[in-house]
Amino acid sequence: MTFEIRTLAVVGHPIAHSLSPTLHQAAYDHLGLPWKYVAVDVQPGELAGFLDSTDSSLRGLSVTMPHKVAALEAANRLDLLSERTGSVNTLLCEYTESGQRELSGFNTDVLGIVNALKDSGVHQAHHVAVIGGGATASSAIAAASELGAEHISVIVRTPQKAFYLETVGQECGVNVTVHSLDQMSEIASVDVAISTLPGDVVQSLETLPRTSRASLLDVAYNPWPSARGTQWSAAGGEVVSGLRMLAHQALIQVRIFVGGSPFDVLPDESGVKSAMFASVGLESL
Repeated sequence: MTFEIRTLAVVGHPIAHSLSPTLHQAAYDHLGLPWKYVAVDVQPGELAGFLDSTDSSLRGLSVTMPHKVAALEAANRLDLLSERTGSVNTLLCEYTESGQRELSGFNTDVLGIVNALKDSGVHQAHHVAVIGGGATASSAIAAASELGAEHISVIVRTPQKAFYLETVGQECGVNVTVHSLDQMSEIASVDVAISTLPGDVVQSLETLPRTSRASLLDVAYNPWPSARGTQWSAAGGEVVSGLRMLAHQALIQVRIFVGGSPFDVLPDESGVKSAMFASVGLESL
């Protein structure tokens, strides 16, 4: 198979901290592809304008805050996880014979969360707490459902803005209830918690009831260890870095950009995965 020189990018705001270029470039270099992956700061509300400014060399975009809903709106077609969560973090660019671009939207965050937790030995969950109510929270709900959760408690500052996540839970076949931060101590003990808050948001989880060895996945990875992770670990719980989630979801994105599907295994995928994980200092399990 012959591959043209293509460009790819991660778009978000802010974006300078992103390790996606490191992860993706390691994959394409390992595969011997003449592709360049960069980070582009795109201001809120300007994703459509950015897309209009690109040409046919663009193969795809990784999409992060605050553009995941805008990416869903831009896509011509969606995968099932994007439909269920209302969140797109991957856009694949394909072109018709007339040169018209068509965008396919995918959500790789869900399996990124699932696989990161599985790396730490979490293969099943019963009661999951999701902290935060943004686009990544909907992916966390879908991931908890994949792990067999019976109930998910969403904990946010403003419950009125997060009740839509109860509908996401219905789409995923799991019961979701929304709670305010001051109700945190009142929910039943959780065996898994997923924090979707940015790294610079200070939020204590000390009052969250938990089982003795409950695991916390902190989606934020810069700085690391996070204050939330340090606190959780000090109380005896397991902590999973968001960097591992980022690496797992990036591998699925590479599948999409190279083969067009999240299910198409890459040539020498184990080698690609090892190169990607090593590029950011992670062990490939």
